Amino acid sequence: MATNPASPSSPTGSLKRDTSKKDPSKLGWVGTLTRRKKTEVNELENEGRLAIEAPTTPVTVTPDTFDLDENEERSMVEPASLENPKVKELQDVLLDWVNDELSELRIVLRNITEDLYDGQILAILMEKLADIKLTEFEEVTQSVESQKAKLSVLLGHVNKLLDIPDHRAKWTANLIHDKNIVAILHLLTALARHFDCPQKLPNGVNINMVVVQKKGGILLPQKVIEEITATSEGEAAENGKPERDAFDALFDNAPEKLNVVKKSLQGFVNKHLSKLSLEVTDLDSQFHDGVYLIFMLGLLEGFFVPLYQFHVTPSNKDQKLHNVALALDLMRDSGMRFQAKPEDIVQKDLKSTLRILYSLFQKFKSVK
Repeated sequence: MATNPASPSSPTGSLKRDTSKKDPSKLGWVGTLTRRKKTEVNELENEGRLAIEAPTTPVTVTPDTFDLDENEERSMVEPASLENPKVKELQDVLLDWVNDELSELRIVLRNITEDLYDGQILAILMEKLADIKLTEFEEVTQSVESQKAKLSVLLGHVNKLLDIPDHRAKWTANLIHDKNIVAILHLLTALARHFDCPQKLPNGVNINMVVVQKKGGILLPQKVIEEITATSEGEAAENGKPERDAFDALFDNAPEKLNVVKKSLQGFVNKHLSKLSLEVTDLDSQFHDGVYLIFMLGLLEGFFVPLYQFHVTPSNKDQKLHNVALALDLMRDSGMRFQAKPEDIVQKDLKSTLRILYSLFQKFKSVK
Protein backbone atom coordinates (compact mmCIF):
# COMPACT_ATOMS: atom_id res chain seq x y z
CA MET A 1 0.00 0.00 0.00
CA ALA A 2 1.46 3.33 -1.01
CA THR A 3 2.08 5.95 1.65
CA ASN A 4 3.05 9.57 1.46
CA PRO A 5 6.56 10.36 2.73
CA ALA A 6 6.42 12.49 5.80
CA SER A 7 7.29 12.45 9.45
CA PRO A 8 5.89 9.65 11.62
CA SER A 9 2.71 10.54 13.44
CA SER A 10 1.13 10.00 16.79
CA PRO A 11 -2.61 9.31 17.18
CA THR A 12 -3.26 13.00 17.74
CA GLY A 13 -1.20 14.47 14.94
CA SER A 14 2.16 14.69 13.22
CA LEU A 15 5.49 14.81 14.99
CA LYS A 16 8.48 16.99 14.31
CA ARG A 17 11.91 15.43 14.66
CA ASP A 18 14.16 17.01 17.25
CA THR A 19 17.36 17.60 15.32
CA SER A 20 19.03 19.69 18.01
CA LYS A 21 22.33 18.43 19.39
CA LYS A 22 23.16 18.69 23.06
CA ASP A 23 26.62 18.51 24.52
CA PRO A 24 26.60 15.57 26.99
CA SER A 25 29.44 17.20 28.94
CA LYS A 26 27.08 20.01 29.95
CA LEU A 27 24.35 17.70 31.24
CA GLY A 28 26.13 16.76 34.46
CA TRP A 29 24.79 13.71 36.23
CA VAL A 30 21.79 13.63 33.87
CA GLY A 31 24.15 13.12 30.93
CA THR A 32 25.95 10.37 32.83
CA LEU A 33 22.68 8.54 33.49
CA THR A 34 21.65 8.95 29.85
CA ARG A 35 24.90 7.46 28.59
CA ARG A 36 24.65 4.64 31.13
CA LYS A 37 21.04 3.94 30.09
CA LYS A 38 22.03 3.75 26.40
CA THR A 39 24.86 1.37 27.27
CA GLU A 40 22.49 -0.86 29.23
CA VAL A 41 20.01 -0.93 26.34
CA ASN A 42 22.74 -1.85 23.86
CA GLU A 43 24.06 -4.60 26.12
CA LEU A 44 20.54 -5.95 26.62
CA GLU A 45 19.89 -5.98 22.87
CA ASN A 46 23.14 -7.87 22.24
CA GLU A 47 22.32 -10.34 25.01
CA GLY A 48 18.88 -10.97 23.49
CA ARG A 49 20.32 -11.43 20.00
CA LEU A 50 22.82 -13.99 21.27
CA ALA A 51 20.07 -15.80 23.16
CA ILE A 52 18.07 -16.14 19.96
CA GLU A 53 20.99 -17.38 17.90
CA ALA A 54 22.62 -19.67 20.47
CA PRO A 55 20.22 -22.66 20.06
CA THR A 56 20.82 -22.75 16.30
CA THR A 57 23.78 -24.16 14.39
CA PRO A 58 27.00 -22.66 15.75
CA VAL A 59 28.65 -20.03 13.57
CA THR A 60 32.33 -20.49 12.91
CA VAL A 61 34.43 -17.52 11.85
CA THR A 62 38.11 -17.29 11.06
CA PRO A 63 39.18 -13.93 12.58
CA ASP A 64 42.06 -13.54 10.13
CA THR A 65 39.58 -13.27 7.26
CA PHE A 66 37.80 -10.27 8.78
CA ASP A 67 39.94 -7.16 9.16
CA LEU A 68 37.16 -4.80 10.29
CA ASP A 69 37.01 -1.35 11.80
CA GLU A 70 34.97 -0.80 14.94
CA ASN A 71 31.22 -1.22 14.23
CA GLU A 72 31.97 -2.28 10.64
CA GLU A 73 29.91 -5.19 9.34
CA ARG A 74 30.69 -7.79 6.69
CA SER A 75 28.87 -10.84 5.41
CA MET A 76 29.85 -14.08 3.74
CA VAL A 77 28.03 -17.09 2.34
CA GLU A 78 28.27 -20.39 4.18
CA PRO A 79 29.86 -22.59 1.49
CA ALA A 80 27.81 -25.62 2.51
CA SER A 81 24.54 -23.82 1.71
CA LEU A 82 25.60 -23.48 -1.94
CA GLU A 83 25.55 -27.28 -2.14
CA ASN A 84 21.85 -27.28 -1.30
CA PRO A 85 20.00 -29.03 -4.17
CA LYS A 86 17.47 -26.20 -4.42
CA VAL A 87 20.18 -23.57 -4.74
CA LYS A 88 21.82 -25.61 -7.49
CA GLU A 89 18.46 -26.12 -9.19
CA LEU A 90 17.78 -22.38 -9.20
CA GLN A 91 21.20 -21.66 -10.69
CA ASP A 92 20.61 -24.26 -13.42
CA VAL A 93 17.16 -22.89 -14.27
CA LEU A 94 18.45 -19.31 -14.49
CA LEU A 95 21.48 -20.37 -16.54
CA ASP A 96 19.27 -22.26 -19.00
CA TRP A 97 16.87 -19.32 -19.26
CA VAL A 98 19.62 -16.79 -20.00
CA ASN A 99 21.22 -19.13 -22.54
CA ASP A 100 17.87 -19.63 -24.28
CA GLU A 101 17.37 -15.87 -24.50
CA LEU A 102 20.86 -15.29 -25.93
CA SER A 103 21.09 -18.39 -28.14
CA GLU A 104 20.34 -16.47 -31.35
CA LEU A 105 23.31 -14.22 -30.56
CA ARG A 106 25.52 -17.28 -30.10
CA ILE A 107 26.39 -16.31 -26.55
CA VAL A 108 26.74 -19.17 -24.06
CA LEU A 109 26.96 -18.70 -20.29
CA ARG A 110 28.75 -21.38 -18.33
CA ASN A 111 28.84 -19.76 -14.88
CA ILE A 112 26.48 -17.01 -13.74
CA THR A 113 29.04 -15.35 -11.45
CA GLU A 114 32.12 -15.58 -13.67
CA ASP A 115 30.33 -14.61 -16.87
CA LEU A 116 28.07 -11.80 -15.63
CA TYR A 117 30.19 -9.85 -13.15
CA ASP A 118 31.55 -7.20 -15.58
CA GLY A 119 28.08 -6.30 -16.86
CA GLN A 120 28.83 -6.88 -20.56
CA ILE A 121 26.58 -9.92 -21.03
CA LEU A 122 24.03 -8.51 -18.57
CA ALA A 123 23.73 -5.47 -20.82
CA ILE A 124 23.18 -7.66 -23.89
CA LEU A 125 20.54 -9.64 -21.99
CA MET A 126 18.73 -6.44 -20.96
CA GLU A 127 18.82 -5.10 -24.52
CA LYS A 128 17.25 -8.34 -25.71
CA LEU A 129 14.62 -8.61 -22.97
CA ALA A 130 13.58 -4.96 -22.70
CA ASP A 131 14.19 -4.02 -26.33
CA ILE A 132 16.44 -1.10 -25.41
CA LYS A 133 19.86 0.13 -26.53
CA LEU A 134 22.59 0.66 -23.93
CA THR A 135 25.22 2.76 -25.64
CA GLU A 136 27.46 2.66 -22.58
CA PHE A 137 28.33 -0.97 -23.33
CA GLU A 138 29.19 -0.61 -27.01
CA GLU A 139 32.88 -0.79 -26.16
CA VAL A 140 34.44 -3.42 -23.90
CA THR A 141 35.92 -1.87 -20.77
CA GLN A 142 38.91 -3.35 -19.00
CA SER A 143 39.39 -1.18 -15.92
CA VAL A 144 37.53 -2.11 -12.74
CA GLU A 145 36.39 1.47 -12.17
CA SER A 146 34.86 1.75 -15.63
CA GLN A 147 33.19 -1.65 -15.34
CA LYS A 148 31.56 -0.67 -12.03
CA ALA A 149 30.48 2.70 -13.42
CA LYS A 150 28.78 1.00 -16.37
CA LEU A 151 27.23 -1.57 -14.06
CA SER A 152 25.73 1.25 -11.98
CA VAL A 153 24.13 2.71 -15.10
CA LEU A 154 22.84 -0.70 -16.16
CA LEU A 155 21.37 -1.49 -12.75
CA GLY A 156 19.72 1.92 -12.72
CA HIS A 157 17.85 0.85 -15.88
CA VAL A 158 16.99 -2.50 -14.28
CA ASN A 159 15.67 -0.94 -11.07
CA LYS A 160 13.55 1.54 -13.03
CA LEU A 161 12.16 -1.26 -15.20
CA LEU A 162 11.33 -3.40 -12.16
CA ASP A 163 9.99 -0.37 -10.27
CA ILE A 164 12.39 -0.96 -7.39
CA PRO A 165 14.00 2.03 -5.61
CA ASP A 166 17.80 1.85 -5.75
CA HIS A 167 18.08 1.66 -1.95
CA ARG A 168 15.69 -1.30 -1.85
CA ALA A 169 17.41 -3.37 -4.55
CA LYS A 170 19.25 -6.45 -3.29
CA TRP A 171 22.02 -5.93 -5.80
CA THR A 172 24.56 -3.17 -6.38
CA ALA A 173 27.36 -2.62 -8.88
CA ASN A 174 29.94 -3.50 -6.22
CA LEU A 175 28.16 -6.74 -5.25
CA ILE A 176 27.72 -7.89 -8.85
CA HIS A 177 31.31 -7.01 -9.74
CA ASP A 178 32.55 -8.83 -6.63
CA LYS A 179 30.75 -11.96 -7.97
CA ASN A 180 28.41 -12.04 -4.98
CA ILE A 181 26.27 -15.11 -5.68
CA VAL A 182 23.39 -13.90 -3.48
CA ALA A 183 23.09 -10.55 -5.28
CA ILE A 184 23.35 -12.19 -8.72
CA LEU A 185 20.68 -14.76 -7.88
CA HIS A 186 18.37 -12.02 -6.58
CA LEU A 187 18.90 -10.01 -9.77
CA LEU A 188 18.38 -12.87 -12.22
CA THR A 189 15.38 -14.18 -10.28
CA ALA A 190 13.73 -10.74 -10.40
CA LEU A 191 14.40 -10.47 -14.14
CA ALA A 192 13.15 -14.00 -14.82
CA ARG A 193 9.88 -13.27 -13.04
CA HIS A 194 9.41 -9.89 -14.71
CA PHE A 195 9.99 -11.30 -18.19
CA ASP A 196 7.92 -14.45 -17.63
CA CYS A 197 10.63 -17.08 -17.66
CA PRO A 198 8.97 -20.22 -19.09
CA GLN A 199 10.90 -22.49 -16.73
CA LYS A 200 9.50 -22.85 -13.22
CA LEU A 201 11.72 -21.33 -10.54
CA PRO A 202 12.09 -23.61 -7.49
CA ASN A 203 10.35 -22.42 -4.33
CA GLY A 204 11.92 -22.12 -0.90
CA VAL A 205 15.48 -21.34 -2.00
CA ASN A 206 17.49 -20.00 0.95
CA ILE A 207 21.18 -19.30 1.42
CA ASN A 208 22.82 -19.22 4.83
CA MET A 209 24.90 -16.13 5.51
CA VAL A 210 27.32 -15.26 8.29
CA VAL A 211 27.24 -11.59 9.24
CA VAL A 212 30.18 -10.43 11.34
CA GLN A 213 30.33 -7.10 13.17
CA LYS A 214 33.18 -5.73 15.23
CA LYS A 215 32.07 -4.48 18.65
CA GLY A 216 34.51 -3.45 21.36
CA GLY A 217 37.35 -4.98 19.38
CA ILE A 218 35.58 -8.36 19.27
CA LEU A 219 34.12 -10.02 16.17
CA LEU A 220 30.49 -10.92 16.77
CA PRO A 221 29.10 -13.36 14.18
CA GLN A 222 25.46 -14.14 13.58
CA LYS A 223 23.73 -16.49 11.18
CA VAL A 224 21.23 -14.98 8.75
CA ILE A 225 19.02 -16.85 6.29
CA GLU A 226 18.76 -15.01 2.96
CA GLU A 227 15.54 -15.91 1.16
CA ILE A 228 15.92 -16.00 -2.65
CA THR A 229 12.51 -17.49 -3.45
CA ALA A 230 9.67 -17.90 -1.00
CA THR A 231 8.11 -21.19 0.01
CA SER A 232 4.78 -21.62 -1.77
CA GLU A 233 1.60 -22.22 0.21
CA GLY A 234 1.22 -25.61 -1.52
CA GLU A 235 4.74 -26.66 -0.60
CA ALA A 236 4.27 -25.53 2.98
CA ALA A 237 1.06 -27.53 3.20
CA GLU A 238 2.79 -30.54 1.68
CA ASN A 239 5.54 -30.34 4.24
CA GLY A 240 3.02 -29.92 7.02
CA LYS A 241 4.59 -26.74 8.40
CA PRO A 242 7.07 -23.99 7.49
CA GLU A 243 10.79 -24.52 7.84
CA ARG A 244 11.96 -24.30 11.45
CA ASP A 245 13.80 -21.16 12.44
CA ALA A 246 15.77 -19.78 15.38
CA PHE A 247 12.61 -19.11 17.41
CA ASP A 248 11.47 -22.71 17.09
CA ALA A 249 14.88 -23.74 18.40
CA LEU A 250 14.68 -21.15 21.19
CA PHE A 251 11.26 -22.29 22.41
CA ASP A 252 12.17 -25.99 22.15
CA ASN A 253 15.80 -26.04 23.26
CA ALA A 254 16.38 -22.97 25.41
CA PRO A 255 13.09 -21.77 26.97
CA GLU A 256 15.05 -20.44 29.96
CA LYS A 257 16.42 -17.71 27.66
CA LEU A 258 12.99 -16.54 26.56
CA ASN A 259 12.74 -13.78 29.15
CA VAL A 260 16.14 -12.43 28.08
CA VAL A 261 14.90 -12.21 24.49
CA LYS A 262 11.65 -10.55 25.53
CA LYS A 263 13.44 -7.96 27.68
CA SER A 264 15.89 -7.26 24.87
CA LEU A 265 13.17 -6.67 22.28
CA GLN A 266 11.08 -4.70 24.76
CA GLY A 267 14.05 -2.40 25.34
CA PHE A 268 14.46 -1.97 21.58
CA VAL A 269 10.82 -1.05 20.91
CA ASN A 270 10.59 1.26 23.91
CA LYS A 271 13.75 3.09 22.81
CA HIS A 272 11.84 4.15 19.70
CA LEU A 273 8.24 4.31 20.92
CA SER A 274 9.35 6.67 23.68
CA LYS A 275 9.66 9.29 20.92
CA LEU A 276 5.85 9.15 20.75
CA SER A 277 5.56 9.07 24.56
CA LEU A 278 4.46 5.43 24.33
CA GLU A 279 5.72 2.48 26.35
CA VAL A 280 5.36 -1.28 26.05
CA THR A 281 5.04 -3.09 29.37
CA ASP A 282 3.55 -6.37 28.08
CA LEU A 283 5.24 -7.67 24.94
CA ASP A 284 2.79 -10.59 24.77
CA SER A 285 -0.29 -8.46 24.12
CA GLN A 286 0.46 -4.85 23.19
CA PHE A 287 1.26 -5.55 19.53
CA HIS A 288 -1.78 -7.73 18.77
CA ASP A 289 -3.89 -4.92 17.29
CA GLY A 290 -1.16 -3.66 14.91
CA VAL A 291 -1.19 -0.04 16.10
CA TYR A 292 2.23 -0.06 17.77
CA LEU A 293 3.65 -1.99 14.82
CA ILE A 294 2.52 0.73 12.42
CA PHE A 295 3.90 3.45 14.70
CA MET A 296 7.24 1.58 14.92
CA LEU A 297 7.49 1.31 11.14
CA GLY A 298 6.75 5.01 10.73
CA LEU A 299 9.48 5.89 13.20
CA LEU A 300 12.09 3.49 11.82
CA GLU A 301 11.41 3.90 8.10
CA GLY A 302 10.69 7.62 8.30
CA PHE A 303 7.31 7.58 6.56
CA PHE A 304 3.80 8.65 7.49
CA VAL A 305 0.85 6.27 7.37
CA PRO A 306 -2.34 8.38 7.07
CA LEU A 307 -4.64 7.80 9.99
CA TYR A 308 -7.54 6.98 7.69
CA GLN A 309 -5.65 3.92 6.40
CA PHE A 310 -5.73 2.08 9.73
CA HIS A 311 -7.72 1.96 12.95
CA VAL A 312 -5.99 3.91 15.71
CA THR A 313 -8.36 2.47 18.32
CA PRO A 314 -9.53 -0.87 16.86
CA SER A 315 -12.67 -2.18 18.50
CA ASN A 316 -13.07 -5.60 16.90
CA LYS A 317 -11.09 -8.47 15.41
CA ASP A 318 -11.56 -7.37 11.79
CA GLN A 319 -10.10 -3.96 12.50
CA LYS A 320 -7.14 -5.52 14.31
CA LEU A 321 -6.56 -7.91 11.41
CA HIS A 322 -6.63 -4.97 9.00
CA ASN A 323 -4.00 -3.13 11.04
CA VAL A 324 -1.68 -6.10 11.43
CA ALA A 325 -2.00 -7.09 7.75
CA LEU A 326 -1.11 -3.52 6.75
CA ALA A 327 1.94 -3.53 9.06
CA LEU A 328 3.18 -6.90 7.74
CA ASP A 329 2.70 -5.76 4.13
CA LEU A 330 4.75 -2.65 4.83
CA MET A 331 7.47 -4.76 6.44
CA ARG A 332 7.62 -7.11 3.46
CA ASP A 333 7.68 -4.13 1.08
CA SER A 334 10.70 -2.96 3.06
CA GLY A 335 12.48 -6.25 2.36
CA MET A 336 11.91 -8.03 5.67
CA ARG A 337 11.14 -11.76 5.65
CA PHE A 338 9.51 -13.69 8.48
CA GLN A 339 7.16 -16.55 9.30
CA ALA A 340 4.04 -14.96 10.71
CA LYS A 341 0.40 -14.47 9.76
CA PRO A 342 -1.86 -11.57 10.81
CA GLU A 343 -4.22 -14.04 12.52
CA ASP A 344 -1.38 -15.33 14.72
CA ILE A 345 -0.40 -11.83 15.83
CA VAL A 346 -4.01 -10.87 16.61
CA GLN A 347 -4.40 -14.06 18.64
CA LYS A 348 -1.34 -13.00 20.69
CA ASP A 349 0.87 -15.87 19.55
CA LEU A 350 4.11 -14.98 21.31
CA LYS A 351 6.43 -16.78 18.89
CA SER A 352 4.95 -14.93 15.91
CA THR A 353 5.11 -11.60 17.72
CA LEU A 354 8.76 -12.13 18.60
CA ARG A 355 9.57 -13.05 15.00
CA ILE A 356 8.07 -9.77 13.79
CA LEU A 357 9.83 -7.64 16.38
CA TYR A 358 13.15 -9.41 15.79
CA SER A 359 12.85 -8.69 12.06
CA LEU A 360 12.51 -5.01 12.92
CA PHE A 361 15.45 -5.24 15.31
CA GLN A 362 17.67 -6.98 12.74
CA LYS A 363 17.09 -4.26 10.15
CA PHE A 364 17.03 -1.20 12.41
CA LYS A 365 19.33 -2.13 15.31
CA SER A 366 21.72 0.69 14.39
CA VAL A 367 19.00 3.36 14.25
CA LYS A 368 19.31 5.74 17.15
